[in-house]
Parts: sequence; C-alpha cells; structure tokens
Amino acid sequence: MAKKGILLINLGSPRSTSVEDVKEYLDEFLMDEKVIDYRWIFRALLVQGIILKTRPAKSAEAYKTVWTDEGSPLIVITKKIQQKLQKIVDIPVEIGMRYAEPSIETGIRNLVEKGITEIVLFPLYPQYAMSTTETVIEKAEEVRKKKFPGVRINYVQPFYNRDLYTDCLAESIREKLPENFDALLFSYHGVPERHIYKTDPTKTCNMNDCCSKDSHPSHAFCYRHQCFNTTERVIKKLGLPKDKVIVSFQSRLGKDKWMEPYTDHTLETIPQQGIKNLAIVCPAFVSDCLETLEEISVEGKESFLEAGGENFSYIPCLNDEDPWIEVIRNLCEEQLNQFYLI
Repeated sequence: MAKKGILLINLGSPRSTSVEDVKEYLDEFLMDEKVIDYRWIFRALLVQGIILKTRPAKSAEAYKTVWTDEGSPLIVITKKIQQKLQKIVDIPVEIGMRYAEPSIETGIRNLVEKGITEIVLFPLYPQYAMSTTETVIEKAEEVRKKKFPGVRINYVQPFYNRDLYTDCLAESIREKLPENFDALLFSYHGVPERHIYKTDPTKTCNMNDCCSKDSHPSHAFCYRHQCFNTTERVIKKLGLPKDKVIVSFQSRLGKDKWMEPYTDHTLETIPQQGIKNLAIVCPAFVSDCLETLEEISVEGKESFLEAGGENFSYIPCLNDEDPWIEVIRNLCEEQLNQFYLI
C-alpha cells in the first residue's frame, strides 16, 4: 500500500550572512532561467559578470539586520510551520527550498527514506508566477524523474482565491491593523511585465484590459490579476472602502519594466497626498523574510517617514499562526485525496 507524505516548499536562504554564502545563494537563485529569463550566456554575463561582483556584500549586510540566533527567518519560520503541521497530521512532513538547503531533492529523499511513495508538494506561494510556483514544479519534476522515478507527486495549486486562505489572511490583518490609519498598502513582490505574458499559455493576456475582468482565460496563470484579486477579496472581508487601499509591487531588479506602481516610489509620494498613517502588508509572502523584514519594515519605513509620513505599521506575514496551519492542512488533504482518484 502506498505511503503518503507532505513536502512544504519555500524560496530558500543563504546558509549564513557571510559574503561567500550569500554569493553562492544569489548565484543559484539569479541563474534560474525562470527568475532572469535571458539566454544563458546573457544571464551569466549579467549575474556572474556584474551582479555577483557587487551585490553579495550589500545583501550580506541586509541579511545581518534580520538574522536570528536560530538562523535565517525564512528557514526558521518554515521549520515552525512544519513542526506545527506535523502535530495535526498523521503522515510525515518535510520541508525543501527551491534554492540552497534543504533542497527539494533533500526534502523528497527524506520522505522516500521513510517509505513514502506519494507526496503532496506544497509551494508556499499564494499567487502563480514563473519565478515561484512554476520553477518549483519544474525543479521537483526534474528531481523526481532523475532520482525518484517511483514516486508520485500531487501539487497544491495557487490558493489566492480560496476562501479558507483569504478568510485567514483577512483575520490576521484585522487583528494587527492599527486603530487609526489613512491607508492599507498591499505590497506584492514584483515581476518583469514580460513574465506575465510568457506564463500565459492561452496567449490572451493583455495587462491593459483583462486583469480587472471577473473571468478571463489567462487568469489561472496571471500573477498580476491574482495579486489584485487577492486584495479585492481581503478588503471585502475587512469591509474597507477602496479609497483606503493601495496596491504596489516591490523588489525590482535591473532596468527592465516591472509591474507598476513600484512600492518604493509609492512610499515616497503618498505622504504628500495626505496619507500620514500607513499600514502595510505583503501578501505575496506567507513567511517573513528579507524582503519583508528589511526591505519593507526597515527601508520602506525609513523612506515613508523621511517623505513626511508619521506612523508606519508593518503587518507580519501569516508565518506559523495556528489558523494558517489549518489552511495548509486542508489544502494538503485535498491533494492527498486526489491520489485515490488517479
């Protein structure tokens, strides 16, 4: 009889804050063609010829500001999620990272060594993107075919529009919202605009038209639509008027056109529009990490206050909150049940 297990996948993190470890991590991350989608030679010239000569030292300093005694916040939180989930399910739970260790291969191997032959793999990304969900599934399938051909994998699909997730997110935000705020900013991780079109197998996407429609063939693969849809669902549950809500996109890299508006520019300009008391949440992430703890709650706060803002409230990710663990369990159980239908 087949034995089942769960593998939770997150982005990954350097092993330490040393420049060499950060450089090794960035090399693997940025050389992924799903992250920087240039031809290999041009990607190598950009990443290894330019970025890795300057960025690792700066990134290492940024990591030092968020590093904990236990290690990388992203890894620590993912382990806490694993431990809490393991207490409420009766099958093995492991973790893997798309980049660095523990790798996806390590996670699958740990399950296989426990006799597992059917795995529910959960990419911990609410919205679908080429540089998140797609690269995780592609890597997992590559590893499975090469190293574990006897293993079957079911994947938890993006869950941005599932009520059990948006209910959980809305309640988490509600608990942490300050009493007085002028606006709630939803800051999502950005992607180059061309990624939106490249990930659309229907070839029907038009960012000037289709994202706001109730239904469109491209929506299942459109990160931009899914970000706006997440926001709409959450603010409806919170009962917030649309004029108190802002959506922006952070963490752009290079000179290509990324999705707009940009978070950094937004934080620098909204105080002049009368928004002095800001709450901000980052729903592209379920676990706090460098992009939330340093880029937003440190650098973003500084930019907002220097531009004339008065109060800046960062709302943490779901992390290992108990209601979120229940959401993970339910989404995994749905895929566990799918094995019986195959």
